Amino acid sequence: MSNRTSGILLHLTSLPGKYGIGSLGEEAYRFVDWLAASGQKIWQILPLGPTDFSHSPYQCYSAFAGNSDLIDLDELIKIGLLQGEIAPPTKAFPLESIDYHRVRKFREPYLQKSFIRFREIKGFSWNEYHHFWNQNSWWLESWSLFYACRKNLKGKDWSYWEELLVKHNHSALHNYYHTYIEDVEYQRFLQFVFYKQWFSLKRYANSLEVKIFGDIPLYVSYDSADVWANQKLFLLDKQRKPLVVGGVPPDYFSATGQLWGNPLYDWKKMEHHDFEWWISRIHFNLSLFDFVRIDHFRGLESFWAVPFGEKTAIKGEWLKANGDLMLSLLQRQIGHLPIVAEDLGIITAEVHHLRKKYHLPGMKVMQFGFASTGDNEHLPHNFETDFVAYTGTHDNDTTVSWLKKIKGVERDHLRHYFGTTSVDHWKMIRAVMGSVSMMVVIPLQDLLGLDASARMNTPGTIESNWIWRFSSIDVLKEDGEKLKALTKLYNR
Repeated sequence: MSNRTSGILLHLTSLPGKYGIGSLGEEAYRFVDWLAASGQKIWQILPLGPTDFSHSPYQCYSAFAGNSDLIDLDELIKIGLLQGEIAPPTKAFPLESIDYHRVRKFREPYLQKSFIRFREIKGFSWNEYHHFWNQNSWWLESWSLFYACRKNLKGKDWSYWEELLVKHNHSALHNYYHTYIEDVEYQRFLQFVFYKQWFSLKRYANSLEVKIFGDIPLYVSYDSADVWANQKLFLLDKQRKPLVVGGVPPDYFSATGQLWGNPLYDWKKMEHHDFEWWISRIHFNLSLFDFVRIDHFRGLESFWAVPFGEKTAIKGEWLKANGDLMLSLLQRQIGHLPIVAEDLGIITAEVHHLRKKYHLPGMKVMQFGFASTGDNEHLPHNFETDFVAYTGTHDNDTTVSWLKKIKGVERDHLRHYFGTTSVDHWKMIRAVMGSVSMMVVIPLQDLLGLDASARMNTPGTIESNWIWRFSSIDVLKEDGEKLKALTKLYNR
């Protein structure tokens, strides 16, 4: 980003809406309107993939497929794929949280009806669909078959399937494709609709000079089309189970570290194949977003490898990655890399060097700034221009809740820093907005001054994460005016 800008962090699921979850529909467009009216140039979102039982956008069944939970049902009526109105649920959905089970049970019949209608009108022969297929068959073919097999075959994950199917035997793939062709075509239809709606929203945002800031998780889920289709690129044993899994050692968030459980890349194999999978993934994301964050950027330089089967992330070791060469190849292809490096946590000199070598902005989070004295890198007076500054992220408590909970030295440092015992979320927002960082992003929960019930995620836990949403675009009006004034004051 060449100019001082600011924006809002809000995942699509957290938007208001009639059907229990945020979507790519009217409320998303209204949110873009609000961003533009408030002087904001950035909308940061979380990964868009189809989530597993945890509903975490960082644990997806595909690194390329879109989450069909986000498809706007009303748009399907407008384009003739649903006939008649959508009946309201027998019990109203909660306004400020997501009940994923109820949401999917409600939405699925309508998505199925739209698929049937799509086939009736020979939608698969449309030029628009053929163009989508030609552009995306390289990932959509394996994803749609993975989806169909996972739905129909009993077993914990793909490694329990028939041996020939696990090995991607051509004849087996052909047979299973024809056996489950209904489900295969259904998923291809959903992806067509999802991306049609997504690109429409992105075009609208860009027309109002709002850029979409996407997110690429460093790792992919073991139970995913990506690992099934690219087993040679991961550190797996002879039974195709992970040898080691990803995470981080004990840190700010957890005394036992974070055990994510994702399989780890075989970087030697990646290099042997010219990093084709990684580079294709980044290219794909840069077609979806204006720029992207690589989550856990440190893992491109070295990664924490925990033996498979460990209960915590304590027993692990740092191993070297080869992200430097991968980024070098990517830079030769596209020039400037529109990438933000998530460089939070324990970061070595080697990681700092890698980030600066490719001129990638890093991240600063003000909530982390008061655990030590004035030399803390997360305090605004220590920010540099090549960083994205936050009050907190989706992994932090809301700033209002954090302000209530901090104690001892951390609380004393906070009060001394602001010169008052009365520090609220607006003082925190003002501090990051006034910093020299070229980009500032504020979680919507912090802008609205919400308490811990609005926290998006608590790292190291599964329950009650990813469910928050807000009730109405109308609640943004007053805070939008305040944000607009700060944006103008600090030339963002």
